[in-house]
Amino acid sequence: MEPYFEKNLIVNNRTLTYKGFFRVEELFHVINESLEHRHYEKREKKTEELVTDTGRRTHIELRPYKDIVHYGRVQIVMRITLDNMTETVEESGGMKHTFNNGDATIVFDGWVLTEYEHRWTMKPAIYFLKGMINKYVYTFPLEASFPGTVAGDVGYVYGQIKKLLDSYKVEMGQKVFTDGEAMSKVQQEMEREVGKVRREEEEG
Repeated sequence: MEPYFEKNLIVNNRTLTYKGFFRVEELFHVINESLEHRHYEKREKKTEELVTDTGRRTHIELRPYKDIVHYGRVQIVMRITLDNMTETVEESGGMKHTFNNGDATIVFDGWVLTEYEHRWTMKPAIYFLKGMINKYVYTFPLEASFPGTVAGDVGYVYGQIKKLLDSYKVEMGQKVFTDGEAMSKVQQEMEREVGKVRREEEEG
């Protein structure tokens, strides 16, 4: 990735945790599918795996991004940790199925990245000034939409993963939120994230 002049953190450490039975391949299928649906280019930063006495531990960092214009993009950073992972066979719906069993933690950050040199093709002092104006004085309409875009995309990916993980609880006979309740809760949290960032920018 090219170096960017300005990086703004919009969603900070939005965490999804789950403990119990699930299928790892289905988890990553939903992650990839939801990112493709929001038109992100997938990028894997690193993968680490360790086998312990209590099971397998895997840590994966993904940094998918989406170009909005040639001088700006949004990026989601996902840090996925699967801990104490074992494989087991459980009965569901009167049939036996193979599941993974363990702890899943997914931490989301949402970033807005801009590089005004490519837009303005001017000397460094000029596009630095443009960046300061955009941050503290007047936000141009297109740039103003960037925080909402990345927050909405994080909310969508988060919601799709939560929906999948909740489906395993249903499969095992546990009560969970309905789809509408879960998505409404995620949307409210994302709106609070964006509102907090905008207030901090206005206060300088």
